[in-house]
Amino acid sequence: MKNIAKILFALMLAFSWGCDKDDFAELNTDPSVISNPDLRFSAAKAIEAMYNNDYTNWFYDNFQYIYPWTQVTTTQGGNGHQFNVMGAWGGGQGLYRDLMRQTRDIQHRIDNMPAEEAATFQALKAITYAIQIQPAMTKTDLFGSIYYSEAALGPFTNLLTPKMDSEEELFNLWLEELDWALDVLEDTEGQFTLGNQDLVYGGDYGKWAKFCNLLKLKIAARLVQANTTKALAVAQEVANSPVGYMDELSDDFVYHRGTKWYGTGNALWIGYGNRDLLEFLVDNKDPRVRFHFEKNSFNGEVVQAFLDAEVDLPPYVEPFVVLDAEGDFAGWSGPGEPWVRYHGAPLSPDALNEAANDIYFRQGDKFKVAVGGVEKSYAGTSLFNQKITRTSYNYTYPTKPGGRVIELKDNAPGLQVILGSAAETNLYLAEFKLLGANLPKTAQEYFNLGVEFSVRRADALAANNQLPYYEMDPVYPVEEQEAAGVKLRAGEIAALLERPISDLTTDGLEKVYIQQYINFMNTPGDLWTTVRRSGVPMRNSTYLAWQPVLSSGRDMVMPRRFVVQAPTEDDLNFANAKAGIDAQGFTTGVNDPQTLNTERLWFDKNSPNYGEGPSN
Repeated sequence: MKNIAKILFALMLAFSWGCDKDDFAELNTDPSVISNPDLRFSAAKAIEAMYNNDYTNWFYDNFQYIYPWTQVTTTQGGNGHQFNVMGAWGGGQGLYRDLMRQTRDIQHRIDNMPAEEAATFQALKAITYAIQIQPAMTKTDLFGSIYYSEAALGPFTNLLTPKMDSEEELFNLWLEELDWALDVLEDTEGQFTLGNQDLVYGGDYGKWAKFCNLLKLKIAARLVQANTTKALAVAQEVANSPVGYMDELSDDFVYHRGTKWYGTGNALWIGYGNRDLLEFLVDNKDPRVRFHFEKNSFNGEVVQAFLDAEVDLPPYVEPFVVLDAEGDFAGWSGPGEPWVRYHGAPLSPDALNEAANDIYFRQGDKFKVAVGGVEKSYAGTSLFNQKITRTSYNYTYPTKPGGRVIELKDNAPGLQVILGSAAETNLYLAEFKLLGANLPKTAQEYFNLGVEFSVRRADALAANNQLPYYEMDPVYPVEEQEAAGVKLRAGEIAALLERPISDLTTDGLEKVYIQQYINFMNTPGDLWTTVRRSGVPMRNSTYLAWQPVLSSGRDMVMPRRFVVQAPTEDDLNFANAKAGIDAQGFTTGVNDPQTLNTERLWFDKNSPNYGEGPSN
């Protein structure tokens, strides 16, 4: 063994002696020198980080707080007596660690290029501001002041204690950054391009310019109550911008990470749709009810099973059932399929205590039927559609007990998420026109385009994400399957625009806000901001009313911001964190709904209370 070891050692020594010392030098690098990365890949990583922490954000922030507080859904199983009290939350979009370290690095590297080279990278630098502003705005909508102007600069300036920027400062800075970006993006000839590393626009800087203009409108919307004059001026700039604004579906910011990204992955605690909201959407034949919410279980086959077993149908289903001479299911009255399959639940926690409401909250016990010794339970109400958040789950269509097993499975397309759209753009412009902005089109023209784009985009998302029932309902006989599908049909948008809810000659501003509310059901942050700043839905509205939410007979107080935690003194940036929070007048670490309602964000201080309607 000793001889073998000596031979091996000698061979190793001979090999190392025979290697040129320059070969080793190439393998060793001064750790203070960092090689230049391909900025296309850095930008791709930054874009990917624009929609981050998706599972915790949907599980906590959206389904436990934002949707129930804005009356889109209940919490799972119905609103409890403390559903207005915050617990855990998702924590935002990983703004600093995952995103801004990329955008700051890109900006720094471009600024330090030779002048001639840097000139060809200005368009790339320009879009980094849009990339970081969008998720930063999402964060400030929840917490108010955030780190931004000095954030993520440590590697380049040794600044480890950034100041916290107020919302007013943020909005002003973002408008400056976006205006600079728009000036650059007006002429991008000869500019370095991302090509296919840009999973949103394929390297089309013209589309990014339009997205910058949407971000300006988002800021203007948040300024409506704080500085109306400035908000209208920004809207006018966008409407007359030389680069244009989002005005067709191809302009939409359709976020996806690639073909194998399926969204949140795990199941979520999803609540029932608001009963009044679903009735409003169905009454107006608004196709978006079919894309935002799932059908209930009561198709014709299930109805027949209940009839055969002589078990009562849900009282909100039974009136639409048509029977033949033998007392069997013969079809639907009223709006028919698929409209008769959408029913919501009451919002008040007090409703949980009433036996009459077992038809909503104890459906597993209330609506079950046995056939041939096999028993199954069925849901009469509609949940928010999970396929908006994840595409990888399998769906089993409801059939009679012991009947066929029909599944939608192994259909996991790459999830698409909308972070900005032509619908949003035009609905903002309709609002600003009604508020007095000098814009080229009428409010009705912007409104009509906004509604059309909103419906078409929701349909396109439903098709891409492969919602159950999109093409058809496979439980029905073949000749009836397509009619029971949920995809958009010819003439539906035109019919919706002919309804009184789309006529802006009366209650125009409320109607615009209602459409923004519906459009933002896929982007909960914008939804909550719209409800806070507009006071819509309104109490006692003749269209879509804000519902009193009662606990022990008293109307519950809903928060208007998230909990802001107190910094600890061992935090290197304690002084700046404390100063930023104190400047807002926030009580830290408190999840009391009254405190979170009265201690408002800067943009929200002059806004109407929930349900009060527009104050402009």
